[in-house]
Amino acid sequence: MKLYAPHVGHLEGLEELLTGSNDIYGIYMAGTPDYVGTGRTNLSAPGLEEIAEQTEYAHDKGVKMEIVLNSSCMGGQHLTPEGYNRINWYFKQLNNQGIDSITVAEPYFVEMLAKEYDMEVVVSVLSFVDSPQKAEFYENLGADTIVIDPVVNRDFAKLEAIRDAVSTDLKLLVNEGCLYQCPLRYAHFNFFSHANGPGPKLNVLDDYYYYKCLSLRINDPQQLIKSPWIRPEDLGEYRHITDIFKIGGRTHFPNWILNNVQAYANESYDGNLMDLLDCPKDLKDLFYIPNKELDAAISQWKQCTKVCNKCGYCQKLAEKIIKVYSTEGCETILKPLKENGGQ
Repeated sequence: MKLYAPHVGHLEGLEELLTGSNDIYGIYMAGTPDYVGTGRTNLSAPGLEEIAEQTEYAHDKGVKMEIVLNSSCMGGQHLTPEGYNRINWYFKQLNNQGIDSITVAEPYFVEMLAKEYDMEVVVSVLSFVDSPQKAEFYENLGADTIVIDPVVNRDFAKLEAIRDAVSTDLKLLVNEGCLYQCPLRYAHFNFFSHANGPGPKLNVLDDYYYYKCLSLRINDPQQLIKSPWIRPEDLGEYRHITDIFKIGGRTHFPNWILNNVQAYANESYDGNLMDLLDCPKDLKDLFYIPNKELDAAISQWKQCTKVCNKCGYCQKLAEKIIKVYSTEGCETILKPLKENGGQ
């Protein structure tokens, strides 16, 4: 199994990760946002010297280094002479530093990198590859690896069709806590791409998408069960698709990342599933989902038609197992979901 772990982007954090676990196959982190944006908030934006130093350290530990430049919207800058020259220069610097792979969402970059550089080209989860047709398109552009859209993580017929359609490596994101079939997803990542990319910088009042998504899950906790995460215990169900798994969470601290690495490397976690999910802290502090009580769920999801209003399995499961942290006086206790007005 090849586990890719997230990294916030500074050497001290990388040292903590790679001395804390021998189960990490590859590290991924954001690049410098002055050239190409990224689909997540940059807590640390390493410059080229820092990237070179960290790449050397990772390679000394036998670990791959991947740079994530997965802006879902460049505002057309990459198609201007000035933008192309600036981005091409940056790619050359990364290539000269020995970066193993670059993750991009822009199709133009996939083809550009495949033709002109030695680095492996990884198609980002933000390219939304959820069908064999899309996978074939990116393979023909020159992709070496495709990160499958998590929306099909529990659709084994589609996963198997994608596997049969292409010869590229496939990578699965295992712990995303986003809404299933989220209607905000495209707009939110386009917003991030501009907020965390080349200027001009946005002067926004608030992140509407974040708070909307948060409120939807607080008001309807079954959405936490529907999120397309893959439990550590269920990795074996995916081995005929791939043995490459990506842990999301490059805005988290090393101790959180290492907890995830241990859980997925051991293929077992006895505790709150929310501890593993890359989702807002507000949700982690509110809900308790006993991971071991989900052992039978994968059998249902493997045959699920994904027509939720006719099924109701996830709603019933949520009502049965999810507990809510509640404060009584100075004591924090856990209450069943239904006692707290759960749907």
